[in-house]
Amino acid sequence: MTRRSAADTPGTGLMISALWSALDGSPEWSGKVDILGEGALPSVFAVSDFATAAVATAGLALSEWVHARSGQVQPVAVNRRLASLWFGFTIAPQGWALPPAWDAVAGDYACKDGWIRLHTNAPHHRDAALRVLDVEADRAAAAARVAGWNGDELEAAIVAAGGCAAVMRSRREWAQHPQGRAVLSEPVMGMEAGGKAAAFDAAFDPSRPLAGIRVLDLTRVLAGPVATRFLAGFGADVLRIDPPTWAEPGVVPEVTPGKRCARLDLKTAAGLEQFKALLAGADVLVQGYRADALDALGLGADVRAALRPGLLDVSLNAYGWSGPWLNRRGFDSLVQMSCGLAEAGIQAGGAGQPVPLPVQALDHGAGYLMAAAALRGLSLRQTKRIGSRWRTSLARVGGFLSDWPQTPEEVQIGKPLDADYADQIEITDWGPAARLCSPLMLGETMMAWDRPAGDLGTSAPAW
Repeated sequence: MTRRSAADTPGTGLMISALWSALDGSPEWSGKVDILGEGALPSVFAVSDFATAAVATAGLALSEWVHARSGQVQPVAVNRRLASLWFGFTIAPQGWALPPAWDAVAGDYACKDGWIRLHTNAPHHRDAALRVLDVEADRAAAAARVAGWNGDELEAAIVAAGGCAAVMRSRREWAQHPQGRAVLSEPVMGMEAGGKAAAFDAAFDPSRPLAGIRVLDLTRVLAGPVATRFLAGFGADVLRIDPPTWAEPGVVPEVTPGKRCARLDLKTAAGLEQFKALLAGADVLVQGYRADALDALGLGADVRAALRPGLLDVSLNAYGWSGPWLNRRGFDSLVQMSCGLAEAGIQAGGAGQPVPLPVQALDHGAGYLMAAAALRGLSLRQTKRIGSRWRTSLARVGGFLSDWPQTPEEVQIGKPLDADYADQIEITDWGPAARLCSPLMLGETMMAWDRPAGDLGTSAPAW
């Protein structure tokens, strides 16, 4: 297998340096990556470079943490082909099937003046869109209704009703849009130093470098769960908390290996107090709520820091941390429409409809950056005795990727990337499954989970 240093792969190497710099990482670390494998996902953007760089950035942060704890410098190697595949689905059910990833109504629709995407996977989001359109859950009927709307008006109406929709805009239109201007002026990853904190002094095993680290996971599809899956893969004790009725059957088997999954109703006094007790025992909080949601529950950043001095607080928002859409609901597929990625595919290929990225790269890329932020926070706590707060967004990650085009000759169109699965079969709550081999090697250490993927609400909300 081809093995090259990051310096010998200019596009990927530059992207690794850019992402590592966005995390305020020391430049001396960014070149310590070897790249294995070949291939590229078909896209007008350098998605495979991005996948490789995002995984490598998380690997660098993990290597830095190992060094902070043990003094050892472990080499980082990323398999480009596997990293690209890990931006899609990594699980291969054996004798059973995953539920559909998308609701029947979700998707792109032609309106009077362009295209709009409806995101209807959650029942309450689907109900909101159907109320605005005044139709039943029938795709053909919805399409007929959408055709009579101007895109901006329909987007605004669905959002106002509590739903999720995004008009297709070009990159130029997004750069001129008030929200585009706001989010593109933000850092890819923002960091604020927190209060004083004690260093970690428990026994340390480089083969499971995150063993003993408690991660409280308040995230759902898809970036946050990718981040915490990575942390669990190197030994972290991840406890995921969901509301009593939340379900995301199409992706839960994909993102829950290594985790315990519990339910709490944070809108009740008892649930909120139990969550605060969990937070007081956590080392890392990863959350993907809208910007105002935790504040509304009385769990603002200052409250979280007071409950757990030295907390490493990592947050994701869909459309950024400033601007008029600060509190707008959003998902990867919607942000791709908003920020010009889907429209760029039309321009490049002459397609008659939106051309999204071949994978949900904003979700996955943000997920690995969030994992890297948590790890950088651990290192800062160990070396500087401080906590830290980290923030990124799908829209800012989309802005980053949009600056990295891919030439057609770099894409192996018609040559699918071969998948390699681990020998060990994972006995999930749904049945046996194979899992893609790890795309990251830290010395001899690769991702491995202490428990198989499990369903939501199957564990107690306790450490």
